[in-house]
Amino acid sequence: MIGWRHNSTFSLPDSYGAGKSPQWPSDRVISLPDEVKLIEPVLSRASSPLALIGHSYGAAVALVAALTNPGRVRAMALYEPTLFALIDAQTPAPNEAEGIRNAVADASIALDAGNQDAAAERFIDYWMGTGSWKQTPELRKPPIAASVMNVRRWAHALFTEPTPLTAFCSLNVPVLYMVGKRSTPSAQGVARLLTVALPRVEVVEFENLGHMGPITHPDLVNDVIARFLERV
Repeated sequence: MIGWRHNSTFSLPDSYGAGKSPQWPSDRVISLPDEVKLIEPVLSRASSPLALIGHSYGAAVALVAALTNPGRVRAMALYEPTLFALIDAQTPAPNEAEGIRNAVADASIALDAGNQDAAAERFIDYWMGTGSWKQTPELRKPPIAASVMNVRRWAHALFTEPTPLTAFCSLNVPVLYMVGKRSTPSAQGVARLLTVALPRVEVVEFENLGHMGPITHPDLVNDVIARFLERV
């Protein structure tokens, strides 16, 4: 999820294969700059400077978008961007990213076997805890399972992003970096690196939240974001 805000205006553009956006139209693997290019027309039509808001994959896209055109961005609010390539660049595997690496591998095996439900269960349970998929209301499962079809594409973009950690030292804008204390080692590992590299970062840790905090506790997370944007 990625969004932008300018004064009182808020927009939520979709990445490839999400919402009303098209599927990735190529056999070539996707990259985060490809996702940035998709939303570029939306960002160009907006009045600058913008505040970019992102969660997980969307937060990773937001970071790359900010590096692409830093003069456009006045502030960023990020909840656990999943730039796993930063972990691999610092410490070769096995490392803190092994959990998500294995979850993607297991989900991919399930997808190849035609078992979309099992793929969704493996992916969701990694991020939200064992048994989370079984507890998900049946009416909500189909769109989630359909989105997990993109898991290999997401993983490739996040694990192969070539931007070095030092590049983020140049993002001289206020950044709210939110972390759930109950989140996974992979998300915590990225946070460990980025919160040191970003020069104007404010870290907020949510005691009882995990990686999906913006979904499970939106009022709590949105209130922190709103108060941050009022200050910057």
